Amino acid sequence: MDLFNPLVISLIIAGLYMAWNIGANDLANAMGTSVGSGALSIKQVIIVAAFFEFAGAVFFGKRVTSTIAKGIVPIDSISAIDSHLVAIGMLAAILAAGFWITLATFYNLPVSTTHSIVGAVLGFGLVAAFNGIIGLHEINWAVLVKIVSSWLISPVLGAILAYIIFSLIRYFILQKTEDPYKIENKFVFLQIATACYIAFAHGSNDVANAVGPLYAALHVLDLAGISVPIWVMVMGGLGMVFGLATWGYRVIETIGTKITELTPTRGFSAEFATASVVVMHSYISLPISTTHTLVGSVIGVGLAGGLAAVDLSVIGKIALSWIVTVPVAALTSALIFVGLMGVGI
Repeated sequence: MDLFNPLVISLIIAGLYMAWNIGANDLANAMGTSVGSGALSIKQVIIVAAFFEFAGAVFFGKRVTSTIAKGIVPIDSISAIDSHLVAIGMLAAILAAGFWITLATFYNLPVSTTHSIVGAVLGFGLVAAFNGIIGLHEINWAVLVKIVSSWLISPVLGAILAYIIFSLIRYFILQKTEDPYKIENKFVFLQIATACYIAFAHGSNDVANAVGPLYAALHVLDLAGISVPIWVMVMGGLGMVFGLATWGYRVIETIGTKITELTPTRGFSAEFATASVVVMHSYISLPISTTHTLVGSVIGVGLAGGLAAVDLSVIGKIALSWIVTVPVAALTSALIFVGLMGVGI
């Protein structure tokens, strides 16, 4: 099978669609604090993301991509029976996750693209197990437990770290100056630096959500080797930047303005905390939710100013969207997979 086969072309288009969705929703989350605090305009955020998101995806994104591609469902076992099944299953997973994120972005909800793709890949695996292609025990439940645990831990880590950073800034700098406005202006430059940092961190972790299933399919079709091809990483990076540029403004508004009031010192604290947690997880090959981590960090910064500074109603809507993401993505993926097999693709 070559790259111009209709199935392969469909996989590549679906991968680009997923990358575009990640840029419109997840990358917008990551950059929303910079816009909300006034440190950067949306145009400037796009320029920053174009360089650093792309760099993170291409140069540091392979670790997590391998986890998404091979760490959840035993694709080698399925491929030994029929490599076509893996390709169709990964196509179903990408489409299911992409559809859910498009819907969430339309309603300005910052959902987790990581949850979406992990749930979608799991949905394919469960259908394969139900049909006797693999045993249910062959799904890597230990890896799934690690991934889900990281989803719970990462927002808490982000909140704690952001709370500590902003509290230190407030105690040692803001409360000891006669001109807090001047200090905030100086932190604009620091927040530009953390915007670059978080864009790099996001690219290193979340590009896997778009290209992980694509790489898995290409691998079983003998179109990719042991290592993820560089063109696949480049495609994912470009797709994410394009998604931010064309539709990211919807979620930027939610993250940047609706959870809590953001100033450059608060935005710096949230971004630095988020990026540090995400890079750490990229290093250990775990796909975590940048969305969860950033929302946790923004909440942590808000709590440093008292619970009244946080809009709990917005947080409730976001949390609800998080809860339903995995089952919705898994069910949708299973239905698409069964449908694609039913029509003989």
